[in-house]
Amino acid sequence: MTTEPKTQLLSEPAQGVPSVIDDMAGYRRACRLLSQGSGALAADAERASGFRYGHDDYLVQFKRQGAGIFLLDPPALRQAGCDWSEFNKAVDGAQWIIHDSPQDLPGFHALGMRPSLLFDTELAARMLNLGHYGLSAVTAHYLGLTLAKEHSAADWSYRPLPRDWRNYAALDVELLDQVRSCELEDLRRHGKDEWARQEFTWLLQQGKIPKQEPEQPWRHISHINALRNDRRGLAVARSLWTTRDKLARRNDIAPTLLLPDKAIIEAGRLKPHNNAQFRSIRSLNERVRIHTGGEQDRMFERYAPIQRRVRPSVWKQAILEALSLPTEELPVPPKPRCEETNAPKSMQVWRHRHPDRYARLEAARKAVTEVGRRTNTPDEILIKPRYLRNLCWTDEPEKRDVADFLRQEGARPWQVSLLSESLTRAIM
Repeated sequence: MTTEPKTQLLSEPAQGVPSVIDDMAGYRRACRLLSQGSGALAADAERASGFRYGHDDYLVQFKRQGAGIFLLDPPALRQAGCDWSEFNKAVDGAQWIIHDSPQDLPGFHALGMRPSLLFDTELAARMLNLGHYGLSAVTAHYLGLTLAKEHSAADWSYRPLPRDWRNYAALDVELLDQVRSCELEDLRRHGKDEWARQEFTWLLQQGKIPKQEPEQPWRHISHINALRNDRRGLAVARSLWTTRDKLARRNDIAPTLLLPDKAIIEAGRLKPHNNAQFRSIRSLNERVRIHTGGEQDRMFERYAPIQRRVRPSVWKQAILEALSLPTEELPVPPKPRCEETNAPKSMQVWRHRHPDRYARLEAARKAVTEVGRRTNTPDEILIKPRYLRNLCWTDEPEKRDVADFLRQEGARPWQVSLLSESLTRAIM
């Protein structure tokens, strides 16, 4: 009988809980100390998703050997005139250690930070197939230390930040350098260090690319498929979403704190024409209240004055405008993607309409799984499911140069080298 190794809870950073830096004097001091530090730069960021409009960073955290931990307040520093060029110079050439970098790199770039090298501890954990990839799980695996995560969904725009929150933020960068050293040793032992290097380079480039807004963002309302064949209902949903988004942007509040998605779907389904019908949809007439049973409840209450300013009549007017639209102005389905290069996600489409292609996809999946078993690597790390679907979405597989196709899709050299031969046999 095996027993799980014991872990300890790390209560706070070794050098104590730092204060938040929100003025230029503190910023310049941090830059000076970081420039005098050595080695990699542990980095993290906190946002206020679910509270504020957008995904801005409200706190950024850094740690470097010999310099310590720094908690920086981007909105306050922006008002003070910070452009981050001094910071970039201070850490120039340092490898940035980030856990789940796709979450943080876009925000860093939006602020004006320019990382040049990357080590993603979350991706490394996936490549090593550790099973659990959260930062606390990874620190427990390698260091026998777990991290408290009770403030992960807090409103990080709140000021002043409580000590417990600052402690939580600092702990997120306290152990990253130690984790990186352990993971790098593991990657080398398993012959995956070059794979990881290529992935980190790719992630760093992807993080520089601004996220492209969807052509019809309102179609991303939760459970919008409930109105799939109802053009008038979709018009109601579109009108409510557009009104909500405009108000949320103007008031810097999360859209769902003004009107939940489920209320939009219900209105699209019921299409209230008069006052009685409108009043019957309670979610259109009541302020959004979120109860978590914790400290977040107090955070949500800070937004109550904004919520109260938006009267139910605003939603009623948006609904009536949609109901009065002529038929030709009702939403139409988005243009289908080119079938030859963009395969559908729905396996029902594959099974029932394209059984030959589906059989080919299943064979390709089995080939990837076998490579994954042999290398102890999760399938989704070996190849993006989209690449595999696109590869198999053709009636003439024998005309595919698999290696060339994977390169065009965006697969990295290590993936092409590892998979192209097996996939060629599978799809032919």
